[in-house]
Amino acid sequence: MTARTTRRTASGRSRSAVAGATAVAASLLLLTACGDQTDAAIAKRDAKKNRDTSAPLYKLLPKDIQEKGLIQVGSDITYKPVEFRSNGAIEGIDPDLGAALGKELGVKLNFNNATFDTLMGGMKSRRYDIAMSAMTDTRERQQGIDSTTGKKIGEGVDFIDYLDVGVSIYTRKGKPQGIDGWDALCGKKIAVQRGTVSHDLAKDQSKKCEKNGESPIAMEAFDNDSEAQTRLRTGGVDAVSSDYPVAAYAVKVSGHGNDFQMVGGAPVKAAPYGIAVPKGHEKLRDALKAALEKTLQDGTYAKVLHKWDVKDAAVKDVKLNGGS
Repeated sequence: MTARTTRRTASGRSRSAVAGATAVAASLLLLTACGDQTDAAIAKRDAKKNRDTSAPLYKLLPKDIQEKGLIQVGSDITYKPVEFRSNGAIEGIDPDLGAALGKELGVKLNFNNATFDTLMGGMKSRRYDIAMSAMTDTRERQQGIDSTTGKKIGEGVDFIDYLDVGVSIYTRKGKPQGIDGWDALCGKKIAVQRGTVSHDLAKDQSKKCEKNGESPIAMEAFDNDSEAQTRLRTGGVDAVSSDYPVAAYAVKVSGHGNDFQMVGGAPVKAAPYGIAVPKGHEKLRDALKAALEKTLQDGTYAKVLHKWDVKDAAVKDVKLNGGS
């Protein structure tokens, strides 16, 4: 009885040992097949996949960007047609231009979604290498000055200017409420995206209204332009102000063209959109500038603008810090 029990125990141990050895072997085989799954190893494989060392302008990039194989881009991906999501994919003017720049540089421009007013801070904390998000090139942003308080809040950025645009106003279709320009906004309600040039213009105009003895503008600032459009569509405000490409796109497509109408004539305060690069990163800035110039020369830039119906916003040459 004792001997039988002993033999069974030994047999059980033998089977357990075999099972354990098999499991270890299987694990080793799985690791061999899948490769190292640490974050560092995954990043290294992604870099190799994204990197093209034979690209025309690859050698212009800083070493750290070459090693990563990508440029992290901060962007508010809610701004049709400049950048937006469609069926999960990121589309628009900026992503298309970003892909063209990446082809010349031999790395991927990876767009990360964030609210517009956090992009400067995201670059300061090194979360993003650059910002490409319909950002108007202004002297305040170049110098790191808050446009509301006038106080310096950072080192600022350099801009590579790539589109010339202005700011427009639109209302509900058939209900302009007498709005035919900025001076007619006194006492009206307007929706804007927080931290944009439209927001700054509305603040300045409101002060002008009060100075002239008229009622100020009632402003509602939202995290993104889509929310401002919804507010107008439902009658919560009298008008929305946004960059011309965005306003024109909204008027054209919202409600199949039946929701909104443009008012106020030609866009005001024409200024360039710029790719923002933190101060002190001149090598990356100059590489991006060279890549953009290459797309102008080979016609890729013109094709992107034609695709999104913004040909009138094309720049003739690429400038640095052309905003004022």
